[in-house]
Amino acid sequence: MQRGRRIAFDYGDVRIGVAVCDPDAILSSPVTTLNTSDSKLRAKISELFAEYEPIKIYVGKPFHMDGRDSQSSIKSGEFALMLGELSKSPIELIDERLSTVTATKNMQDAGVKTKQARASIDQAAAVAILNFALEIEKLRG
Repeated sequence: MQRGRRIAFDYGDVRIGVAVCDPDAILSSPVTTLNTSDSKLRAKISELFAEYEPIKIYVGKPFHMDGRDSQSSIKSGEFALMLGELSKSPIELIDERLSTVTATKNMQDAGVKTKQARASIDQAAAVAILNFALEIEKLRG
């Protein structure tokens, strides 16, 4: 597996969770939550790319449970295209059907109220997407 940081995005209509891993792809960490309506969104993403210099970009793609594209998966695909305008790194869409559900449940189990944890949930979902992507990458060799 190639050494270098990877970055993952959990795209949503309101917020985008962001996570990165260390250069050895061992530990994924939450970074920030971006607001999709922020007029400086592209600039903030460019800053993240400059800071972390990812060798690969992952974007969660929320399919329906039966595997069909959803309206959200189409939007995440459009978001991935925008990321491609900001970076030369390869971009891969990752199935993330249950990442937000899992992140929400983990937060609730930890005693955090959902309304208070929305930004953290988006970041935790991005971590889940990145962890899943890293497992796939390791399996590919």
